[in-house]
Parts: sequence; C-alpha cells; structure tokens
Amino acid sequence: MQPAAHEKPYAVEYYYKVKWGCQDEFLRLFRKNHLPLLMKQVEAGRIASVDMVAPRFHMPEEARWDYRVTIVFKHVASSMQKDSAELLKQLFPDQDTFKREEQRRFEIMLAHWDLPISTLEPEDREPAAAPRGEAS
Repeated sequence: MQPAAHEKPYAVEYYYKVKWGCQDEFLRLFRKNHLPLLMKQVEAGRIASVDMVAPRFHMPEEARWDYRVTIVFKHVASSMQKDSAELLKQLFPDQDTFKREEQRRFEIMLAHWDLPISTLEPEDREPAAAPRGEAS
C-alpha cells in the first residue's frame, strides 16, 4: 500500500543568484551559517537529504543562478516547520556575529526562489502531480 501524499517525501529546490564576484563569499557564509542548521535537521529526521550544486558553465544573465540546494523533507508538513530559535542559539552562540554574517549573505544575494518539485513517472502511469494548466 502506497503512503498517503502528505506522508511522502517532499522535495524543494532553492535557487540563489549572487552578485558577480561574491560567489565564494556567499558559499563560505552559507556553509558556515546555514548548512549546519540543515544538517542538524537531517540528524533530527525532519530532512531526509540536502544536496548542493553549481552550474558548470555560464548562462545568460536573466537565466543565471549560482547555487541550487535541493532539500528532501520527510513529508510536506515537515517542510512547513519553522527553524528553532533555540537550535540557532545552540549552533551559533555568538548571535551578533551570526546575524551580521547572515545579513551580509543576504546583501550579496541578488535573487532567491523556492521551487517545490514533483517526481513524474517516465512510463505511462498516473503522474504524481497534475501538469501545468490542468486541475488536480
């Protein structure tokens, strides 16, 4: 028996477009101040996996993104939970530095968008989500 839709893993791709010349700084700050939070949530079971990629070649500016972080949540409800303020204080006891560095990370970010994704079967079976423009 298949699990109900709300109990299945739920994937979201997070795209980041960074000011030219600031990609290394953004990546350093992301790894220092955001990735540990995500990894703690993997340990806790809220998140099943975290993957991060960067494009190998350049793209036209209007289509450009610098980093894509794909997070697979345990299920859709776990994706809606807020980050624990207590966990943030535990991971980053120097809150002044943490807040200053996060502010800088957002200053050098030109754009950020979230894209929930659905897995589609390559064979002719019932799709996981309705195609665009069709009611589900």
